[in-house]
Amino acid sequence: MKSYILFAAFLFLTPALSMAQKYGHLNFGNLISSLEETKAADSELEAFQKQLVTKGEEMAAAWQKEAQAFAQQVQGGTMTPKAQQETQAKLEKERDEILAYEQEVAQKVQAKRQELLEPLITRAEQAIQEVAKENGYVMIFDTSVFNAILFAEEADDVMELVKAKL
Repeated sequence: MKSYILFAAFLFLTPALSMAQKYGHLNFGNLISSLEETKAADSELEAFQKQLVTKGEEMAAAWQKEAQAFAQQVQGGTMTPKAQQETQAKLEKERDEILAYEQEVAQKVQAKRQELLEPLITRAEQAIQEVAKENGYVMIFDTSVFNAILFAEEADDVMELVKAKL
């Protein structure tokens, strides 16, 4: 009899406990991109990237000019074979430097992007945690991550609450 009462109590309490848990979701990428600070960071990043790319384009233009002059001298026969080898080696070295600079630009832009967005991401994560605690959410899922949610029918979109907190 005692086990029957415990079983019955368990049956009645289990749905009540599972219904008390709240789950929420938001698209973290959309949240970050909707912030005004992100637009300012994007503008700053674009200017930074443009400055670096301009320098790279200048380097490439100078190299191309040297390569054309070299080709004209070779075709004109005004250059000794030894001078041709030396100039060709110099041009190859400069080309390799330009390629290395392009990789450096990509790394610098990525580092600058992270530097600019890190405080925004931290602030957004803190706001999400505060919203979750204040509104009793057990979990909040990021819908910008592929396959992060298997079932979300009972979830609340907390985008507006987090935006208000920011």
